[in-house]
Amino acid sequence: MTSHKRKTGRRRAVVGGLSALGITGAAIVTSTLLAPAGAATLPAWPQAKGSTPVATTIEVSGTYDGKLKRFAGTGELGSDGQSESQQPLFVLKDGATLKNVVIGTPAADGVHCLGSCTLQNVWWENVGEDAATFKGTSKTAVYAVQGGGAKGASDKVFQFNGAGKLVVNKFQVADFGKLVRSCGNCKKQYPRTILINDVDITTPGKSIVGVNANYGDTASLRNIRIHGDTKKKIKPCTRFTGNNTGKEPKEIGTGPDGTTCRYAAGDLSYD
Repeated sequence: MTSHKRKTGRRRAVVGGLSALGITGAAIVTSTLLAPAGAATLPAWPQAKGSTPVATTIEVSGTYDGKLKRFAGTGELGSDGQSESQQPLFVLKDGATLKNVVIGTPAADGVHCLGSCTLQNVWWENVGEDAATFKGTSKTAVYAVQGGGAKGASDKVFQFNGAGKLVVNKFQVADFGKLVRSCGNCKKQYPRTILINDVDITTPGKSIVGVNANYGDTASLRNIRIHGDTKKKIKPCTRFTGNNTGKEPKEIGTGPDGTTCRYAAGDLSYD
């Protein structure tokens, strides 16, 4: 695989994009966020160091370090289907960090963030309903996904239901429906900001990000490497008309428009 090294111009573009979004060191370590990708191959998936069955949702305040153990649901959490009523393996309270975790099968409804949160080096071996759902109600909430990866998401990887900003950085995803979806039909809707940076996308997949143009969502894509999609079937950014009635939202367009979907051809590479 060809090495992808970021040029100075691209670095400036990313810095500018982050500044415009108001992303600060309080949410993400900037030096890490802006480090060149520069890797000839995808980072290897970690080898789980033991297993922990999860029968009851684990609530996290502060920092929870899983030490790269595999966590998988059992009992009432022993499902990896698409039911919207499933409970998560982890619930993160406002300001919490979950790190060094391998989520196995069954994954139930993954991780829920109730406010600002950080998911650091979290790996989903086979996504259940969603890998993570972001549910904070403050417009200042920041949800940071730093490193890690996900496979086997028949629909969404990251479901953005709440308010604020979602930053996905140095992540890898394969065999998925959508990497990020701003909720298209939640009862409570917000303008949502999404930044996806330094990410590897491997087919099969349908869409990198879906956003609601009518609610003022924005999605910025930077340094996205797409593997195996020679016919460019994966939609980088899809615009919808969202609603708060529960109806299926209407797709109204794809591709960069400078307003809702913010990226240029040079922000994507294919191999």
